Amino acid sequence: MADSSLAHALPTGRTVAHVTRGTMRLLAQADRPAVTEMTLASGRRADILSIGADNGIWIIETKSCLEDFRIDRKWPFYRDYCDRLYFAVDERFPHDVLPDDAGLIIADGYGAAILREAPEHKLAAPRRRALTLQFARLAARRMMALADPELPAGF
Repeated sequence: MADSSLAHALPTGRTVAHVTRGTMRLLAQADRPAVTEMTLASGRRADILSIGADNGIWIIETKSCLEDFRIDRKWPFYRDYCDRLYFAVDERFPHDVLPDDAGLIIADGYGAAILREAPEHKLAAPRRRALTLQFARLAARRMMALADPELPAGF
């Protein structure tokens, strides 16, 4: 039997998928459309990017385990591409290691809850416009690919 004290340090195969699914359900309930795996102008890829009716842009960084958080040093750079930055983790993740200046979402495969709101850091209008257009184009491309799987890659 595995040591239960290590449970937060070791990912399960389903952890990220479940955290992502639950977080996407939370965003849908809040009328915040979202896309996953959106590449930003910096070349980094946001796990989840959401735009609300208020045009507020959130980036949600999903973490599968403590080791995933410790080795990933990309997330501070996401702040330049969102109004609010959140971490989404499962209930076993040790919350105290996450930065206080980011929001906290606890999720599983069925839903999620915001435990701590993220502070707001308003984007400049040109960057907001560029991200909104990129978001729309990515979502439209994905919808087109669902409608016609035979479309050429990278259309």
